[in-house]
Amino acid sequence: MEESQAMIEEILQANPDVVVIVDEAYVDFGGTSALPLLKKYENLLVVQTFSKSRAMAGMRIGFCIGNEKLIHYLNDVKFSFNSYTMNLPSQVMGVEAVRDDAYFKATTAKIAATRERIKKELNELGFTFPDSKANFIFASHKEVPAEELFRALREADIYVRHWNKPRIANSLRITVGTDEEMDRLIAFLKNYTGKAGQ
Repeated sequence: MEESQAMIEEILQANPDVVVIVDEAYVDFGGTSALPLLKKYENLLVVQTFSKSRAMAGMRIGFCIGNEKLIHYLNDVKFSFNSYTMNLPSQVMGVEAVRDDAYFKATTAKIAATRERIKKELNELGFTFPDSKANFIFASHKEVPAEELFRALREADIYVRHWNKPRIANSLRITVGTDEEMDRLIAFLKNYTGKAGQ
């Protein structure tokens, strides 16, 4: 059992009278799903979205899996919290996205492979980051401040995210793009950090 799944199981066991919700928005990029735990724990709900791995942000398509009793309770109150039902185009696109499973699996596998390559290259350039199983890497450089890198990248028309907030001010959120986009990022960072030609 993976460490994160063991941690989820520990939380479930310690809180049998509490509904534990596991958000698996990025699980399709290589994470381990908590779905197998549904057989053991009635207090578990697993939620997934089409916004990330199926690139359907804005369509508001997602789903929740849990035991019948919990799903019944959710159905009883769903219109109290979300009065915006899915429109027909969103429903049709959601169905088609599920039907084209081969494309979906190939796309997520490609993103995961690119992510792993970029993690290796960032590490060689002096970046540190928590392990990522998503479509982004949250990285900090050992010597160059994140805000400086963010501004330099933006001037070069390379866009990453930076938040000037406590605890994350020295980190960049780098979304995994195409190989060409990521190669351009790495080439820029090699040059900027003085690692070009290495």
